[in-house]
Amino acid sequence: MAEYTIHTTDTAPEAAQPTLKAAKAAYGFLPNLLGVLAESPAAVEAYVTLAGLFDKTGLTPAERQVVLLAVSAENECEYCVAAHTGAGKAAGLSAGSLDALRAGGALPEAKLDALAAFTRAVVESRGHVGEDHLQAFYDAGYGLAHVFDVILGVGFKTISNYASHVADIPLDAAFKPNAWARAA
Repeated sequence: MAEYTIHTTDTAPEAAQPTLKAAKAAYGFLPNLLGVLAESPAAVEAYVTLAGLFDKTGLTPAERQVVLLAVSAENECEYCVAAHTGAGKAAGLSAGSLDALRAGGALPEAKLDALAAFTRAVVESRGHVGEDHLQAFYDAGYGLAHVFDVILGVGFKTISNYASHVADIPLDAAFKPNAWARAA
């Protein structure tokens, strides 16, 4: 089995170092996920770029975290669920919403529940969502642009979910308080 290196800003391939340095400055530490992705400078740059683009969507910070947590739980990514639980708290998600997202259940806020349900449907169906899922999403107050915002979130979060699965990325100390284990 391959050994995956968690690169630092010094050990990463030269082409990945600027991306890692910027991430470390933004977060105050270098997440293990980015250290592992840095093995491929293009992969780490793509991930960070897509994350930045997702922040520019029409979704609020809390809504973006709903998408990212729903994708991560659906894809059973222990690393990403832990990381986005903390980010969800910081974005103002309620404890009830966070618990529901981690469990794959219904959220107490109707609009956020519709967003989580639509996101899960996109992941489960690989984008072949039914008209009923789309209509429920629209009925909750979301529009056509939001459909593509969710797809963007699913795409960029799938990169980290799959990388975490392949490399078995250990949780950073900052994420350990929100550790999550997938259902057996």
